[in-house]
Amino acid sequence: MGRRERAAVPPWLTAAGAALAALVLADMLSAGLGRYALRRGIVDRPGVRKAHDRPTPYLGGVAIAVAALTGGAVSIPYWDRRVTVLVVAGVVVALVGLLDDLRPTHPVLRLAVEVGAATAVVLAGGRIGVFGHWTDPVATVTWVVVLANSFNLLDNMDGAAAAVAVPVGCLIAGAAYLQGRSGLALLLITLSAACLGFLVHNWAPARMFMGDAGSLFIGFILAAATVLVRVPGGAGARLAELLLFTFVATVDTCLVVIARPRAGLSCFTAGTDHAAHRLRAMGLTVPQVALTLFAVAGLAGLCGVGVTAARLPGVLTLAAAGTGAAALILLLIKVPVYAMVPEETPGTADVLPMTVRPAAEPGHGDLPLRRTPAAGPGSVLHIDEWRK
Repeated sequence: MGRRERAAVPPWLTAAGAALAALVLADMLSAGLGRYALRRGIVDRPGVRKAHDRPTPYLGGVAIAVAALTGGAVSIPYWDRRVTVLVVAGVVVALVGLLDDLRPTHPVLRLAVEVGAATAVVLAGGRIGVFGHWTDPVATVTWVVVLANSFNLLDNMDGAAAAVAVPVGCLIAGAAYLQGRSGLALLLITLSAACLGFLVHNWAPARMFMGDAGSLFIGFILAAATVLVRVPGGAGARLAELLLFTFVATVDTCLVVIARPRAGLSCFTAGTDHAAHRLRAMGLTVPQVALTLFAVAGLAGLCGVGVTAARLPGVLTLAAAGTGAAALILLLIKVPVYAMVPEETPGTADVLPMTVRPAAEPGHGDLPLRRTPAAGPGSVLHIDEWRK
């Protein structure tokens, strides 16, 4: 034998090293950026309708993005066009989220940037691959934008969004690896590890929030990654994979879209009526809510990997996932989270006109829901109690 060849580094060792680097970097950056945000006043201040009782710094999303991209940069051996476009588009979305954290931006501007970023992913080859013709690119852009914002809405309680992102990122990475997309898989693994490093600071009671910079970045990367992974088995398998990998965010968004009109509210009204808040109202603690979301996201994601690996039948799995999602929505929609508040008009309690509003504005942490036994001027009554 002539010369010896250097043994290649096993893929699992590369992934483990990248994940560890991203985790440690996210932890360190979160601590440093948290102190910087407090000094510069980049904080979410306490309020009557917020759960936290002290100024809590943002910029956790910056730590997540920097740690994930740094880990990916040093571990991905070859950046193909799709991964490069995904990273650049994700950074642009994160910057828009950061601007929104520092100073509220116009929703149209934010939406335009998200649509542009999703279009770039489509042009790089991302497709849902279900409808065919011109409808597929349009459906793909819509999917990525809606899911990015759904994940943004999921960041409504300490640890919730990060706890969902950790298993989802790892499991989509597994699906990507099965399809031979090792670069995309490594990027998703470092993203999950960065979320885990940040979760140390975001666990209840949170010392730091990820802000829009983090939630939009994570949601965009995960949603775009699902359309970059090819799934054998036809339209049923593809739809099952999309639903399973984004199960928690999809159920949460559908829950709000269905529940608010039923309560006479606009879908764009802020309130504590998301899945996490309803689980909290059912008696779970904030950490238990985060762990429940983690478990549901992990179980659904495992089924998604099974579909990608052709171990689970696409159509039957889609039917089961859809049935499970519908059952969860029906269960959670019955939890009373809306308040009936008398309008400020003269009259007695029994003739006061009533208006519906969410029990409180969304906030992180433990926000108790109060019940008032009797309705009267200035009282707050849950909508289910009022209807009885």
